[in-house]
Amino acid sequence: MLYKKKRPWDSIPSSEITPESVYLNRRQFMGASAAFAAGAALLPGSAAASIRRLRGQQEPEVGEVTYGEHLREDLNSYQDVTTYNNFYEFGTDKRDPARNSGDFTTEPWTVEVEGEVHKPGTYSVEDLAPANLTEDRIYRLRCVEAWSMVIPWRGVGLREIISRVEPTANAKYVAFETALRPAEMPGVRRPVLDWPYREGLRIDEAANELAFMATGLYGQDDLPNQNGAPLRLVVPWKYGFKNIKSIVKISFVEEQPYTTWQASAPHEYGFYANVNPNVDHPRWSQARERLLPFGRRETDMFNGYAEQVAHMYAGMDLARWY
Repeated sequence: MLYKKKRPWDSIPSSEITPESVYLNRRQFMGASAAFAAGAALLPGSAAASIRRLRGQQEPEVGEVTYGEHLREDLNSYQDVTTYNNFYEFGTDKRDPARNSGDFTTEPWTVEVEGEVHKPGTYSVEDLAPANLTEDRIYRLRCVEAWSMVIPWRGVGLREIISRVEPTANAKYVAFETALRPAEMPGVRRPVLDWPYREGLRIDEAANELAFMATGLYGQDDLPNQNGAPLRLVVPWKYGFKNIKSIVKISFVEEQPYTTWQASAPHEYGFYANVNPNVDHPRWSQARERLLPFGRRETDMFNGYAEQVAHMYAGMDLARWY
């Protein structure tokens, strides 16, 4: 008899998925939750059921969220949470991405692949993530701002894309770049960051089985504009800012690439950005996290994926800000 090995993205039960309505409407939900908290001594039943009662919504197709021991009586602490949808290309207010991305065009879309590869060129999203290879994966998302969610993504393993373009032996890193369209992205009209947004991984990180290129979420084939349509990176053992959105360029390079937040604030944001509860951000602790919609939990090393990724950092000083 053959036994199928359980993959790391199958380890999170669907009952723990953050409700789609909470993920897509986090800011609106937070305003309502303050009023709810004022009259609630504790959260009865599952968190998702409470959300639906609060917002008058129907049963979500992806199932309920039950946080068990992570449920909190004091919901007011979530009033301090103000950042849940960072996509600065559409504005720095956390409501801006959904509000300002409606005119962002994602079809047609091409991605330039260059550098140390045997098959450089201009690829469509369908070339990089063909429908017959897409799969659904449930991953934890841990933001550097100390909140977390559980999200079901749809897409392809990044290693599949890497294999297709055939890197040379000189490729030590993979660099990514976001679209830069001032006419459609009002946020880039201001020098908040050094545009375009750039990120990068070491080649072994990019080839890890967990690294994922998402093209959809919550069982849908397409990503919403504000969440990185049509192609975004998902690396669940790293802080969320590494998950670059709306990718237009992938470069295979020999030297560690420029990354936007590391360049902007190197004392706060490192290249590796691995989730590490033992190393605080200079302005807040990383030991615990706010688990949306209602919860608080201890942060796990590598966001709970140490078994799959810890070997890549053997010998590195994990007490440093990575």
